[in-house]
Amino acid sequence: MMKPDWFPDWRGQACVIVASGPSAKDAPLETIRGRAKVIAINTSWRLVPWADGLYGCDCRWWQANADAMGFPGLKMTVAENCDLPLKKLKLVNGTRIVMEPGSIGSGSNSGFQATNLAVQFGANPIIWVGFDMRVDHGLHWHGAHPDGLNNPREERVERWRRFLDDAAPDFKRLGVRIFNASPISALKNYPKVSLADALQGVPS
Repeated sequence: MMKPDWFPDWRGQACVIVASGPSAKDAPLETIRGRAKVIAINTSWRLVPWADGLYGCDCRWWQANADAMGFPGLKMTVAENCDLPLKKLKLVNGTRIVMEPGSIGSGSNSGFQATNLAVQFGANPIIWVGFDMRVDHGLHWHGAHPDGLNNPREERVERWRRFLDDAAPDFKRLGVRIFNASPISALKNYPKVSLADALQGVPS
């Protein structure tokens, strides 16, 4: 399948994905600026307004955060019926990494979907920030979403953990290295390292 014409080419480059877990607010994110490609998840674009991409799977989040439309980088969603000028993807129901350009595995969460995109863009390694996958340290680094938007519950987060941990063999098969720079993360199948250590070997 042909790649969508908006797909970037990140082959040979690292990608940091900044999710919304509470640990993200303490990460030294300025140290990645100019050293790796960056995808922000939802409201985490406020932590990295210079990111290359902003991913939000939920149309309601985009509608509730109109100022995010001013984000200058690539704006991405799977909400195909969302009446917003975004680059749109086809969501594939399932929990596996998908390599058909423009289609991505669901994994029930934006972090899984953004990681699938980074793999399709050719990024390697991929470094996770704020992938805490637990609620006992708080819901998000920015607190709860306002009414009308989904906030994580333990049963939902447990499903996210399971889907991401189950995807580890897919990444290994594809030769994609994943580093988890989320110090309080409940994920089990990825090396947990500091952001500085994850960036070792990435030119400064």
